[in-house]
Amino acid sequence: MSSALSASALAVSGRLEAVSLDLTPGELVALVGPNGAGKSTLIQALAGLLPAEGHVHWNGQLLSRIAMAERGRRLAWVGQEAHFEFAFPVHEVVAQGRYAWGDDLDGVEAALAELDLLDLADRPVTRLSGGERHRVGLARALATQAPIQLWDEPVAQLDVRHALEVMRLARRLVDGGSTVLVSLHDLRAAYRFDRVLVLDRGRLVGNGKPHEVLTAELIGEVFRVKATFVESLVPELPEP
Repeated sequence: MSSALSASALAVSGRLEAVSLDLTPGELVALVGPNGAGKSTLIQALAGLLPAEGHVHWNGQLLSRIAMAERGRRLAWVGQEAHFEFAFPVHEVVAQGRYAWGDDLDGVEAALAELDLLDLADRPVTRLSGGERHRVGLARALATQAPIQLWDEPVAQLDVRHALEVMRLARRLVDGGSTVLVSLHDLRAAYRFDRVLVLDRGRLVGNGKPHEVLTAELIGEVFRVKATFVESLVPELPEP
C-alpha cells in the first residue's frame, strides 16, 4: 500500500533522534511515551511546523516541495493547547479550516455537529471552557477534510462522553481512507488502535500492533511501571 505520511531519520536537536516511520491510508495510529519523550515534537515535525533534519513525505512527495496552500488541504494538525487570542465566534473559527479551499465552506456545519458545537456556534471562542475550546480545534481540523490528521492529546481535556465521541470519529475517518495519528497517555486506549508508536527520550523504541508492542517488558522499561494484564470492560458509545 502507498504511504500517506513517512519520515526518514527525522531529528530535532535535543528532542528527537533519527525517527523513521511510515503511515498508510486508512490507518489509526497511537503515539505514546512518557512526558518529555518527544511526542509533540514528532507530530509538529511531521506537520512541517518545526525545522528538522531528515526527510518527511506526504503521499510520496517531499514536504519541502509542497506549496503552503496545498499543505492545508492535505494535512490538519491539532495541538495540545487550544489558545485563541481573539473573540471570534465558534463558527468562524471552525470555518478557518476551509481557508486553503478559498471561499468554500463545505463541511463546516457537519464539523460543528460532529463535535457537538452547534449550540455554541455563535459564542465567542474566548468564552468557552478548555474542553470546549479543544473541541473547536478538532472541528476546525475536521472541516479541512484533509486526509492526514495529526492530533496531539485530543482527549486530555474532554469529559468521558466527548472523549469517546472523538475516538469514534477518528475510527470513522480511517474507515473512509484517512490516516489519523493520535498522541495519548492512556495505554489502555492505545490497544484499540491499528498500530502504536512508542517514543522514549526522543527515540522510536516501538512500532507495530498494540498487543505485540505494548508488552509488560516494554511498559516497564519505558514507563517505569509494572504492568499486569487483565480482562476489562471498555466503555462504548451507543450508535446514534
